[in-house]
Amino acid sequence: MSRVSSEQALIDAAKSRILVLDGAMGTMIQAHDFQENDYRGERFADWHSDVKGNNDLLTLTQPEAIYNIHCAYFAAGADIIETNTFNATTISMADYNMQSLAKEINIESAKLARKAADKFTAQTPEKPRFVAGVLGPTSRTASISPNVNDPGERNVTFDELVEAYVEATHGLIEGGVDLIMVETIFDTLNAKAALFAVDTVFESLGKTLPIMISGTITDASGRTLSGQTAEAFYYSMRHTSPFSFGLNCALGPDLLRQYVDEVSTVAECLVSAHPNAGLPNEFGEYDLESDEMAEHIREWAQSGLVNIVGGCCGSTPEHIAAIAQAVEGVAPRVIPQHDIKLRLSGLEPFVH
Repeated sequence: MSRVSSEQALIDAAKSRILVLDGAMGTMIQAHDFQENDYRGERFADWHSDVKGNNDLLTLTQPEAIYNIHCAYFAAGADIIETNTFNATTISMADYNMQSLAKEINIESAKLARKAADKFTAQTPEKPRFVAGVLGPTSRTASISPNVNDPGERNVTFDELVEAYVEATHGLIEGGVDLIMVETIFDTLNAKAALFAVDTVFESLGKTLPIMISGTITDASGRTLSGQTAEAFYYSMRHTSPFSFGLNCALGPDLLRQYVDEVSTVAECLVSAHPNAGLPNEFGEYDLESDEMAEHIREWAQSGLVNIVGGCCGSTPEHIAAIAQAVEGVAPRVIPQHDIKLRLSGLEPFVH
């Protein structure tokens, strides 16, 4: 499909049904039990630092495994899969001294996901599949000091974040994504840098793609790590006119529901949600079974809260298959029409 027809197909699909996002990439990678040599592959056999844990690098060294994960999620019923680029920025790749690979990883990750999407779209043209190019939060935060003794200290600037996100966005678009997803946002300023970067790239290329924005409520406080409530966070982002706005990660579906409800009430766009498969146990593993998770998501759908659903940490193709079945035939959330008011945000929303 061309870019225009792909975007229209996405819009049409979202009007007709609740769309299904994929599940966790990291969980599926962990199941392979890759070791240092697997991460290195032949190309990086002599790399000067350890690279185990750099999951995005596997796009270059274990591409078949990443491609098969994408295919498994499509086979489970996903409409949209996410590229394996959560940490593919120069800032995060610096942890492995691999800054120079960031753009290449974005390009190749997008190509792998595109290949999987095109394969499944060809099999069932009536159900087109889409690729979301992922821009993760990076390993640094622009709003919070890394030094408890110096609240004013920062380890990254807004301009540095923009530069990193511009490069990543160019790579994702070059690789053939259908939309851009800025996800797992814990710091609103980081997200603003990402969205400014995306807009900069769109302007330079003379084209746009739909944008998904997904934040993270870090705990029972109901706030992002940088302190905003879900409603305030939405007001900070709404000027970008996103295709969808929602929440992911940190919490399981039981604890996340109230915040999805909060977003659903105020968002003037589609609402997405992909929670963790519960909270991690003492071994860092996720115990919420697929049928339990799907039961929660079905209730969200029947309550009219969501347009796009999927899974985050701990979720697998089994979870996505159960979720897809749970929301099948349930009408998507209707976007509310609000009175025109002044809507501002600090840590709290202000509506006047």
